[in-house]
Amino acid sequence: MIQKLRGSNEKGFTLIELMIVIAIIGILAAIAIPNFVSYRQRSYNSSAQSDVKNAMTTQEAYFVDNAIYGNSLTKLTGAGFKQSSNVSFYVNTTASATGYTMTALHTSGSVTWTVHGPDLNMAKHSS
Repeated sequence: MIQKLRGSNEKGFTLIELMIVIAIIGILAAIAIPNFVSYRQRSYNSSAQSDVKNAMTTQEAYFVDNAIYGNSLTKLTGAGFKQSSNVSFYVNTTASATGYTMTALHTSGSVTWTVHGPDLNMAKHSS
């Protein structure tokens, strides 16, 4: 007499079915994870770029009020600049009535943004 491997009222998945589902999940993860990492990297870089653009606006406002560009982050913060978290921001201390240089980099980013004002030329440097 041949015995059935599975009774008529037993429910569940076979090992082959489970292995196929795990393989599909693995393939989807292999596609999605690199894209997710790329999106995060771009958002970090955009955060630093946004800080530089906001600081440029603040520098011009500071210049209107003081007839000189701000030469420290403290002066820009006092004029209304708000630095994003995890963004390293540097203001050239030789800023004067004729110009300034500022640099920003997110701690997890891959791009350093530098702007030379007042001509507002922004440069992108990959690290």
